[in-house]
Amino acid sequence: MKIDRLISIIMILLDKKRIGAQTLADMFEVSPRTIYRDIDTINIAGIPIRSTPGVDGGFEIMQQYKIDKKVFSSADLSAILMGLTSLSDMIGSDELVNALAKVKSFIPTDKTKEIELKANQILIDLNPWMGNRHIQPYLEMIKTALRQSKLLSFDYADVYGNKSARTTEPYQLVLKNSHWYWQGYCHKRNDYRLFKLARTSNLQIIEQSFIPRDYQKPQLEFNDILETLQNDIKLRIHKSVKQRVLDYCSYEQFSADGDDYYIVSFPFIENDYYYNILFSFGDKCECLEPLHIRKEMKRRIQNISALYDGK
Repeated sequence: MKIDRLISIIMILLDKKRIGAQTLADMFEVSPRTIYRDIDTINIAGIPIRSTPGVDGGFEIMQQYKIDKKVFSSADLSAILMGLTSLSDMIGSDELVNALAKVKSFIPTDKTKEIELKANQILIDLNPWMGNRHIQPYLEMIKTALRQSKLLSFDYADVYGNKSARTTEPYQLVLKNSHWYWQGYCHKRNDYRLFKLARTSNLQIIEQSFIPRDYQKPQLEFNDILETLQNDIKLRIHKSVKQRVLDYCSYEQFSADGDDYYIVSFPFIENDYYYNILFSFGDKCECLEPLHIRKEMKRRIQNISALYDGK
């Protein structure tokens, strides 16, 4: 949202002496023209920002100006605190701690309880219930490598479990659908790759710096592609797994089948990932149609059964 971007720009300008329009545009993934409009809006709001042309030019808040703490509303401060607190819990760093301290300094004394109450009304906890114990230390290593432009060496397992040794220039950390990924230029593949952190092992920082390339951001939205690949199949599920099935489709795709069951129009792609989703519901889910999906489910069940019959 625009208001979030404006607040973020103000915080950046308070923290930095001067910053260029293109740098801000890259940070917020907008055009420089949008940044210029944002700067005009901030000026109109009463915060004087000076623009300096030239190679070392950019935007800065006039040195004589002292920002009025009332520039942020209670809702603004609550939103910023909520976001920063959630990030600091997952990615501990001095920068986030300092940012939190700066934001809290803008809270008027008579508004402290109100703002803290609002900030605590929504909790975003990115830490997993359980899982890979290497995730947190690996995040810290990747952050260090990003900050220092250092190469990373590691072993990586593909979706089939095949491992390969990699050396990569790191460019971005990505949190997508509760999973951590990182984007880098892979020397083995001579191209940019998006690596899933959970499939990474033996991660180490190489004491060798690299000159950053023209960075290509990873493609993270696949809605258009998925719509062309997905087809709806008909499932009959027990009510006990309804909430889990809702992770993959909406209420509109459910219709009651007696008191204990539902018929669900379920978006499906014919690959291992989606078949494993269906198997995760156990005997509380039955594929009714199409027939070839039902037959494939039966074949896979028989293969699993054969593993145990043989012993």
